Amino acid sequence: MNKEYTCLGMMSGTSGDGVDASIIRSNGLDELTILKEKYYEYDEKLFQEFHSLKKKINSIADLKKFSSLINILEKNITIFHAKVVKDITQGFNLDLIGFHGQTLYHNPQEKISIQLGNGNLLSQLSKKKVVFNFRKNDIKNGGEGAPLTPIFHKYLLKSKKIELPACILNIGGISNFTLIRNLNNHEIASKDVGPGNCLINAWIQNHTNEKFDLDGKISNRGKINEIILEQALETHESNFQKKNNISLDTNDFDISFVRGLNLEDGAATLTAFTAKIISSKISYLLNEYDKKIIKIIICGGGRKNKSLIKQIKLNSRKNLSFYNSEDFQLNGDFIESQAFGYLAIRSVMSLPISFPSTTGCSAPCSGGEIIQF
Repeated sequence: MNKEYTCLGMMSGTSGDGVDASIIRSNGLDELTILKEKYYEYDEKLFQEFHSLKKKINSIADLKKFSSLINILEKNITIFHAKVVKDITQGFNLDLIGFHGQTLYHNPQEKISIQLGNGNLLSQLSKKKVVFNFRKNDIKNGGEGAPLTPIFHKYLLKSKKIELPACILNIGGISNFTLIRNLNNHEIASKDVGPGNCLINAWIQNHTNEKFDLDGKISNRGKINEIILEQALETHESNFQKKNNISLDTNDFDISFVRGLNLEDGAATLTAFTAKIISSKISYLLNEYDKKIIKIIICGGGRKNKSLIKQIKLNSRKNLSFYNSEDFQLNGDFIESQAFGYLAIRSVMSLPISFPSTTGCSAPCSGGEIIQF
């Protein structure tokens, strides 16, 4: 029997709104028990500091230019995570912590992915073994450093005995997609498939005191500007055909094309833009399955945006059958934090967390720097 570890996985998504935390017990293979889960929202000061700095970071040169601000913010984000550790782990004896950190900058062409989070400091503050910097080894081995959750998605589909091939669509700030063809070897295909919540959230935050479009109600009241939408889609397609990236960053998209529209129409047009990109990419990735019914399980915060989900379904091929993660007793808010707990365990076991078909790395490779307290 493989050794089991009790691990706290913490994920700060590209929406940059807080920390999802999950305590799991797992062998990093085929056994996993969820012990506790909780969401910790960034306070307003930390939220504004991160998003203000993120807007300034558009190149490697900017990383150097704003290095002092980055260092201060990284320390503050690490301290926030340390408070999360202290709160959620009361009554638990942890073996290790999987610490993703907060993505600040991700650029596949430049082979760089920066997550704010000091593993050494978190280990000192929590007095625990910490696994962090999950993307470094993948990039070193020719990968893009993302997406990293597919091996965990494979475990989920297997544990729920879902007929394969099947897919998981995670809609966070960015949307990523995992296709599991079968359970032998590592037949996993994965790719970021477009924006998720990032454009809609940015529009709402720029025009209201809210952080997101609750249930898609604002966009549902608006009217899609079809001319602006078609122009934006054409521009997007032209730009991304040249890049052909596996992974994406929120900096790959902007909301300037809806400038001048009112709140509701802008939200509606951005929602339509997001939905059309996602559905188009999914249809392309599943082109070989033109007749077979394929289950797609949706997780992440974007699954709650009813307007977005409705449009993704309307724009997708008829043989694709969409489900909410909760339909399979999966809490879609915490799948990624569970994943980074699982990846941390695999890292200490020297098991691979990324594969040529998921990140483009040259061979299956483990990842995560381990700080031994």
